[in-house]
Amino acid sequence: MSHPRIEPFASGFLDRPDGARLYWETSGNPRGRPALYLHGGPGGGLGKGGYRSRFDPELYFIVGVDQRGCGQSTPWACDELASMQTQTMSHLLADLEAVREELGVERWLLHGVSWGSTLALAYALEHPDRVTEIVNLAVTTGGRWEIDWITDGISPVFPEAFDQLRAPLRDDERTIEGYARLLTHEDPEVRREAAERWDTWEAVHMSLGPLAKPGPLHDDPRVRLNFATLVTHYWARDCFLPGERSVLARAGELAGIPGVLVHGRRDISGPTVTPWRLHRAWPGSRLEVVEEDGHGGSRSAEITTEAIDAFARAHH
Repeated sequence: MSHPRIEPFASGFLDRPDGARLYWETSGNPRGRPALYLHGGPGGGLGKGGYRSRFDPELYFIVGVDQRGCGQSTPWACDELASMQTQTMSHLLADLEAVREELGVERWLLHGVSWGSTLALAYALEHPDRVTEIVNLAVTTGGRWEIDWITDGISPVFPEAFDQLRAPLRDDERTIEGYARLLTHEDPEVRREAAERWDTWEAVHMSLGPLAKPGPLHDDPRVRLNFATLVTHYWARDCFLPGERSVLARAGELAGIPGVLVHGRRDISGPTVTPWRLHRAWPGSRLEVVEEDGHGGSRSAEITTEAIDAFARAHH
């Protein structure tokens, strides 16, 4: 069950002090309950706007943002490697606060997907008084174990593809750090080839769910390059949430914020142990494991929409 496809009633750009320019859009009911959608990646962008149909357009004031360096926001990370100096979790959180203030929102529901779920959790830990509820789909927390799993951990399942992934790397380097190095190399050809290999690997490990289709994951080579550049930058740095600052280490602080975590059992890229640990540490959260889904899926999307609807109706 999803809501009708709607178009934004407003959109614009917000200039940030460091030269980043953020694209935002709003849809639904201008007087509804505010909700923020956080896209995957890092670097995935809002895409064609399908996220809007997860919210009841009568009840929600829906905000979408292209995170810095991707989508309609500028400059793209791959076009201006110097802009990577201002690609950190702190910058992303400050961006969201700037958008919130720009749009006059006091508090909002957060809906994050995949990497967007990590961003939602990090935002809620930083600004708990600004968050009404969280509904996360395909849950990630950006922890080192998760990042090593998605690169090296699942290699026994896809040994042929993993062999190709490791081919350009030094024997002694961690896969994610090797790719972060290649994707910021001074030679554009080295970067292009690394992006192709990375995209192939992402398409392979996402291939076990019902939504799977053969690669490439991104059709446009420039999108492939930008996506890979941002993903490897954040992942190689533990998403700028090291050790004691990690989401799982601090999950108890989310007590008081109602949360729903929706996750596919067949999501081999992000095993169910991540949302399980998060749920165990987060009082007031609910975990919905969807047996037939992988990294997303139609049933997961339905449960997510139902959870978002229920929060709106409870306050209506």
